[in-house]
Amino acid sequence: MITLRPETIRTDRLTVLPFQAEHAGEMATVLSDPSLHTFIGGAPDTAQALRARYERWAAGSPDPTESWCNWVIQLRDAACLVGTLQATITADDRGATAEIAWVVGTPWQRRGIAIEAAQGLVAWLRKHPVHTVTAHIHPDHKPSAAVATAAGLMPTDQWHDGEIRWQLAIS
Repeated sequence: MITLRPETIRTDRLTVLPFQAEHAGEMATVLSDPSLHTFIGGAPDTAQALRARYERWAAGSPDPTESWCNWVIQLRDAACLVGTLQATITADDRGATAEIAWVVGTPWQRRGIAIEAAQGLVAWLRKHPVHTVTAHIHPDHKPSAAVATAAGLMPTDQWHDGEIRWQLAIS
């Protein structure tokens, strides 16, 4: 069994911090644009709903073979939160797999922030017994496909809930 806890990840411009319930207020504003839900569904959450979700996530998965690692992305030069990064790590007979996801608030998009955060996350996962990294991306979501490609993932021929499974095998 592998239990991973999110750790702070630093990249050139970003500090990726483990979620805390206190991030909910700022993140409700960061994630308030309904267009962020075009490909993932749903609608923006209130600060109260985000706080409750962050508290659940911080408590961890009820499944002992699964670790929930959730972060907020902080742009250091602006000292503000700009998005989220997630990895669900599941133990298996070879070590573990990680399913990753990212969201960057609309005002901070097209600056390479999601790419830098995803690359930092993959580098962090390489330090652990993770052999496969996956992401599920809507076929029309070209910016997320670019992030996955930059992080080393490649599209597969597998589909899940209308999304393409992207994958990176770590040796």
